[in-house]
Amino acid sequence: MPKKLLVIGYVWPEPSTTAAGCRMQQLLDAFSTFGYHITFASTARKTGYSLDLEQMGVKEVGIQLNHSSFDEFVTQLSPDVVVFDRFMIEEQFGWRVAEFAPNAVRILNTEDLHALRGAREEAHKKHRQFQVKDWINHSMTIREVASIYRCDLSLMISTYEIRVLQQELHIPAELLLHLPFIVDVSLITEENLIPFEGRKNFVCIGNGKHPPNVDSIKVLKNEIWPLIRKQLLDAEIHIYGAYLPQQVNEMHDPKTGFYINGWAKNIDTVLEDAKVLLAPIQFGAGIKGKLLDAMRTGTPSVTTSIGAEGMYDQLDWNGTIANDWNRFSQAAVKLYQNQKLWGMAQNQGLKLINHLYDKTVLEAQLRNRVNHLCHNLKAHRQHNFIGKLLHHQTMAGTKYMAKWIEEKNRGIS
Repeated sequence: MPKKLLVIGYVWPEPSTTAAGCRMQQLLDAFSTFGYHITFASTARKTGYSLDLEQMGVKEVGIQLNHSSFDEFVTQLSPDVVVFDRFMIEEQFGWRVAEFAPNAVRILNTEDLHALRGAREEAHKKHRQFQVKDWINHSMTIREVASIYRCDLSLMISTYEIRVLQQELHIPAELLLHLPFIVDVSLITEENLIPFEGRKNFVCIGNGKHPPNVDSIKVLKNEIWPLIRKQLLDAEIHIYGAYLPQQVNEMHDPKTGFYINGWAKNIDTVLEDAKVLLAPIQFGAGIKGKLLDAMRTGTPSVTTSIGAEGMYDQLDWNGTIANDWNRFSQAAVKLYQNQKLWGMAQNQGLKLINHLYDKTVLEAQLRNRVNHLCHNLKAHRQHNFIGKLLHHQTMAGTKYMAKWIEEKNRGIS
């Protein structure tokens, strides 16, 4: 009998607009390959960019916050595995799953460490250097780490984030699994990539709802592009992204070669046309889908240490990593003009993908860990004493607050 997976989504996946949406689509594809019957549930509203899950063979269910209807739903479904999309969803529904589907393996899809992203953004706004202690002392860190302990496994997208969790907070290795973005490397060969002479211009990609992306576009407009344009008088940069705010749309300036193009239906085509991707990311967390997309399509990139963090292990980057805007601009110009250097960067991108993002390897690791948990769940939970403690204490407060809200809402209606 096929096993059942329940995914509780923070939003309905939008792979055409966000890296998080691509990540979720990859997880759904993986579990489908493993033979699971999948149900995706969410309290969110769909948008015009939302993925058609039913077409993928995934059942879609709308659910309510602080409502006992979920208890009946999860009891009847009786899933073997439940994936919480982000820790906020685990806070809302984790206790209900633990109570009404106690034998289900509970998996947290972190996307990235939200507290790390928040601490870095706060440091950036205060114009000071981020320190790890900023993250450790951030108000969200306790909530996020508690969620990791309450789950049987947390999927981590960044090697850096695994390292700080283990080194700074001593999170047990058996609670974590490194699972970055997944690439079918069999579809990518050097012969299939557009060569140097078939490309032109620069590109920048970023969803406008994500503050690091908006900040990057501002840096490009005000600091980096004027330096590049001085040396490449006919070059253009094209900015793509859904949900771009008005302040970004107002930066559109064809006279200086700075184009704001909005959402791109096919991001691969956009990247294949471009010669170099620019991503001057100053804060954030996780790993960056746009940079992996650049590798997939053979497009060298220039980014910052934050942009490349957790993405390249001990290997060389497929372009340049620079935090100084003068050096960043010089590296961009050099890549744009030097065909030999550009070709070496393109080949390095292929090497990174094959070594670190191979779908066959990563899906096998995920399948093995989940299968092990399914067959050894009781012993696994017995070793996670802090997780048991948090379910007993922390979730009790969440549970009775939810019940109070439910009763209050019932009285209003």
